[in-house]
Amino acid sequence: MSEGPTPRPRRIIDTNVLLIANGAHDDVGPDCVAACALTLQEILQSGRVVIDDGWAILEEYGHKLRPNRGKGPGDVFLKWLLRQAGNPARCEQVTITPDEARGWAEFPDDPALGNFDPPDRKFVAVASAHPAHPPILQAADSKWLDWAPDLAHHGVEVRFICKDEAQRFHHNKFGR
Repeated sequence: MSEGPTPRPRRIIDTNVLLIANGAHDDVGPDCVAACALTLQEILQSGRVVIDDGWAILEEYGHKLRPNRGKGPGDVFLKWLLRQAGNPARCEQVTITPDEARGWAEFPDDPALGNFDPPDRKFVAVASAHPAHPPILQAADSKWLDWAPDLAHHGVEVRFICKDEAQRFHHNKFGR
């Protein structure tokens, strides 16, 4: 008996993946740019994106990308995502609740995450709010290397597309 088609993998995508795919980060190498572009292409072909239903993630994307005029892979991806936002087979939306202290109520209440960048908290809140806890795709933001182990304690997985780049940036910035 057939179990049907394999479900599309769910992903939450940090904005820097789209920006790096567009070549908008001068300090990353061409391999990282290509890896981010390929990741977005794979999601376009066979993945699902998870965002918040208040569109905080889409608003951030929209402030940093040009889906109607841009030709980069990140711009193309955002244009596709805007078209798919109402299609649960390609884009799932979850509710996250604003919280004065943590940014989002779904963001873990953990002192170890107290210095987590407020603008990035929405990605963690979406991962926490979704019943499947999909991974967050991160390109090369080195601060996430420090946060990833603490996030894992709360069931949030961070997957680095350009881990070598992130580690290099981390070493240059923090000396470790």
